Amino acid sequence: MPIESGSCASARQAKQKRKSHSLSIRRTNSSEQERAGLQRDMLEGQDSKLPSSVRNTLLELFGQIEREFENLYIENLELRREIDTLNERLAAEGQTIDGAELSKGQLKTKASHSTSQLSQKLKTTYKASTSKIVSSFKTTTSRAICQLVKEYVGHRDGIWDVSVAKTQPVVLGTASADHTALLWSIETGKCLVKYVGHVGSVNSIKFHPTEQVALTASGDQTAHIWRYIVQLPTPQPTADCNQVSGEDEFEFSDKDEPDGDGDGSSDCPTVRAPLTSLKSHQGVVIAADWLVGGKQAVTASWDRTANLYDVETSELVHSLTGHDQELTHCCTHPTQRLVVTSSRDTTFRLWDFRDPSIHSVNVFQGHTDTVTSAVFTVGDNVVSGSDDRTVKVWDLKNMRSPIATIRTDSAVNRINVCVGQRIIALPHDNRQVRLFDMSGVRLARLPRSNRQGHRRMVCCSAWSEDHPICNLFTCGFDRQAIGWNINIPALLQEK
Repeated sequence: MPIESGSCASARQAKQKRKSHSLSIRRTNSSEQERAGLQRDMLEGQDSKLPSSVRNTLLELFGQIEREFENLYIENLELRREIDTLNERLAAEGQTIDGAELSKGQLKTKASHSTSQLSQKLKTTYKASTSKIVSSFKTTTSRAICQLVKEYVGHRDGIWDVSVAKTQPVVLGTASADHTALLWSIETGKCLVKYVGHVGSVNSIKFHPTEQVALTASGDQTAHIWRYIVQLPTPQPTADCNQVSGEDEFEFSDKDEPDGDGDGSSDCPTVRAPLTSLKSHQGVVIAADWLVGGKQAVTASWDRTANLYDVETSELVHSLTGHDQELTHCCTHPTQRLVVTSSRDTTFRLWDFRDPSIHSVNVFQGHTDTVTSAVFTVGDNVVSGSDDRTVKVWDLKNMRSPIATIRTDSAVNRINVCVGQRIIALPHDNRQVRLFDMSGVRLARLPRSNRQGHRRMVCCSAWSEDHPICNLFTCGFDRQAIGWNINIPALLQEK
């Protein structure tokens, strides 16, 4: 009986403390509002170079941080009081239970559990609050360094791939699910050539290294090689509406997407038949690329194989087997006879054709989901992207583990690397495009504001390092390609 009355007394005492504590919270909130008003009045009276909207945003963010920390501090005090009360009650009860001491381990476990929860909450709150501030500054910086220059609208379905010609005249190529491939003037955004030779979705496009010839892969189980002749129109001044403004970001609905019905692609010259058709696959051809020199081409298919062809004769030279599931991408080395293929089996493979008599293969395992693409960079590095929301940088001389790992919040599609500056452009399922360096440091996120930027999944990115107007291109399932101007020196300086 004495023990029970002591427990009840301690419980009432704790309840009274909580009640008085709840009253103190209300007093804190009221004084907090007055203090916030005073701080705002003081800041408004000071000279500042920041715009009033930015200052107000900062005030709100700092106020949120202060409120969160005050609430957590008060909660911590209350938890400490309850722990002390619990300690007193357990100590009193422990003296009457058959002379045996109550295990202190349970008390420690409970106390440490409460402390760990509090610590985790503090960390989460701090990270969430500070990330708002950091993202605000990052967005402003990104808008200054990464600017939208031109939108290329004309496809009637999602665009899977984008590529830039390696020869003069330099044009932009896009491959779309609407069964066509289009060539664009980078400066004016005008469609120059339409290729309609495929009867299925056009999944990739690559330009010949020395000739005005394009290679496209399609869902009709073929890859086509076709010639184009273009005459670039006179560039017109870029309209002001294509420049990204400093307005806040917001989400888009499907109604915001371009219709594609009033585009100018219908009146441009049309190529209807290929020079050569590569027909050895038994499934969708998802990607194709030229080997160095342009005399051979490699294709990747959903039939789990990659094929190497002789371009002049259209003959199959090698069938590259070994992947356990459908292939998703293929890429060739710019200066050596090397091919890398990606697959849904969570691996990518390196095929070596430098010795004509044999071809070796190395398997890279490190992802936990579909490898959406793997591309060569300078030296002996390969960069791979995956649906497991990671991008990994590999050294071909050490295949056991990546030398850098980039973790993101969304699946990564066909990546591309700015070879000269070693910058990776990551297109995401969540409509974002992010830039990282080869060591895994985030450099910028391409802005999405003022009804500009991609409105659906971004499928591919492509660098054109030397172009004076647009040096990065992206495309997505919003049926448009976008040309960006990235101030690379300023971007690297921000790092």
